[in-house]
Amino acid sequence: MKKTFLTALLMAAITCVAYAEDGSRLWLRSQRNSDLCEITTKDKSNTAKIATRELATYWHGKPVSLIKDKTATGEEGFEITTDKSNGHITIKAKNSCGLLYGAYELLRLQDSGMPVDNINIKENPAVKYRILNHWDNLDRSVERGYAGLSIWKWDEINGDKGTMSLALKERLTTYCRANASIGINGSVINNVNASPKMLNTLYIKKVKVLADMFRDYGIKVYLSVNFASPMAEGGLKTADPLNEGVRTWWKNKVNEIYKEIPDFGGFLVKANSEGQPGPGDYHRTHAEGANMLAEALAPHGGLVIWRSFVYGNHEGEDRVMQAVTEFEDLDGKFNSNVILQTKNGPLDFQPREPYAPLFDQIKHTPMMAELQITQEYLGQSRHLVYLAPMWKEFFSFVNPKQLIGIAGVANTGDDANWCGHHFSQANWYAFGRLAWDPTLSSEQIADEWLKQTFTHDTAFINPMKEVMMSSREACVDYMMPLGLHHIFKADHHYGPEPQGFYPKYPIEWCPVYYHKADSTGIGFDRTMNGTKAVSQYRHPFDSIYNDINTCPEEYLLWFHHVSWNHKMKDGTTLWQSLCAHYNRGVAEAKRFAETWSKMEPYVDRQRFMEVSQRMAEQVENAEEWRDTCLKYFQTFSRQEITK
Repeated sequence: MKKTFLTALLMAAITCVAYAEDGSRLWLRSQRNSDLCEITTKDKSNTAKIATRELATYWHGKPVSLIKDKTATGEEGFEITTDKSNGHITIKAKNSCGLLYGAYELLRLQDSGMPVDNINIKENPAVKYRILNHWDNLDRSVERGYAGLSIWKWDEINGDKGTMSLALKERLTTYCRANASIGINGSVINNVNASPKMLNTLYIKKVKVLADMFRDYGIKVYLSVNFASPMAEGGLKTADPLNEGVRTWWKNKVNEIYKEIPDFGGFLVKANSEGQPGPGDYHRTHAEGANMLAEALAPHGGLVIWRSFVYGNHEGEDRVMQAVTEFEDLDGKFNSNVILQTKNGPLDFQPREPYAPLFDQIKHTPMMAELQITQEYLGQSRHLVYLAPMWKEFFSFVNPKQLIGIAGVANTGDDANWCGHHFSQANWYAFGRLAWDPTLSSEQIADEWLKQTFTHDTAFINPMKEVMMSSREACVDYMMPLGLHHIFKADHHYGPEPQGFYPKYPIEWCPVYYHKADSTGIGFDRTMNGTKAVSQYRHPFDSIYNDINTCPEEYLLWFHHVSWNHKMKDGTTLWQSLCAHYNRGVAEAKRFAETWSKMEPYVDRQRFMEVSQRMAEQVENAEEWRDTCLKYFQTFSRQEITK
């Protein structure tokens, strides 16, 4: 009897551990089948085996056949159809990855409560490259990471034996499943501010272990590289891209990588930006630097993804104009396996920016958009801010059809819930879904994520979906409304510091450079009478942004220095409108917290309490933003702060 009781107690404990609601399962919460479902396929690949296992374990419907068919849609696409005579389902794809994506789509339909009895779906990804960029360092710190240490535990990976610890394997299996479930097919595993050590043989062998695991989920591994690696790792005296010794070093290093990882994706490069080395150190162009790497990678089918986030080389020029200055004359001079990766806005992932005009100016070079999933400037992992509406806003200006890929700066870490804030998981999910299909609505993605992650109960879904959909605009309101930008605290970027001026830093790192508040008004004049930044935009946006009467008010202070008493469209003055936005943002943050407080009946205790704590922090920080900014700007406007 005692033994039976202890066994029952142990099994209960195991069950509790297995299903602890700590967020570690992300949106992958399908209920296991009590009986294995009939899943059939002739595809013997590891990828097809994973697809079969996922469906056999979690699919609750009719039998499913996975068929590899060369006539099926797209290289990574899939078709799902239901046989009306018996309800059996067929997933058809050209290759095994398509079958895996189709399997996850079928599970998504099931787990988000969509009809699955008469399916007729044909899907292809909108862009070829859908890549996470991890800003993870070899010491496991994460630049702009807010969810603990890096998920790459290098000391638990044995490159010589090709193994990793069981705990790490379990964790990274979840990482692979999560990415495959939303169509992500690439991972840059290290920081763009790259350590040259990433290219030494020890780490290449460790990276191979990751690549061998990721491959079965359709994920290629990429590396960020330091342009001066031939000096730091190869002992050369130069990294000049036209030097034959340098070119040979890179070719040999690339050959070494591909010997270990035959499907290696390529290099991501941050060069001549924020202190990073690059071809400019030798009076060479970005094209000359990128092409040197491209020549080494081309025989293997590898890519060079060259970041256009470059500024500081043109003294006195408006920072938001410098990417165009750097790259417009190089358009068409890059090798065919070079991609330019450009941030969504021209500055740096602000809560709201106009789209980056480089997307208008580059016509002959493949481009990737770089989005930031980690909320560096949007409350980090302390605020509930759903980013899909921001990214949809970007895609309303930049057609995804002009892009070859979309990159997302990852928000992952070794916190149990992966992302620091349970709702920050939604941004990882939304990135993958939008990279696959940018026509999806923010509402649909939020609905999918909430149902897969929490519950189908409409008493929870409806109010929390509304909170998510309102959260980005609220964040803009309580941080930097009406086109204000870059007025955060130095270094860590959390909280307001509109008064910021740092003599030891470049002026373009200082908040006062951007808001330019004085007794006459506030805002940065980028019109044709100012820095002329509007001239970099395609028509009609150049003229729309140039005219204060047609410039959208959400970008007003981005493009114009505006009088405190300027009459806004609603009849209020600029100052009154600024106060109203800040007050509305704080009120929204409080409303979000109040809404969440009513969700306790629908959420497990742990996640409810953890989100409640974050919500309280969000309200406190929103109030700090409002009070700090309005009191500071009042010293210039000399007007009453309205409530």
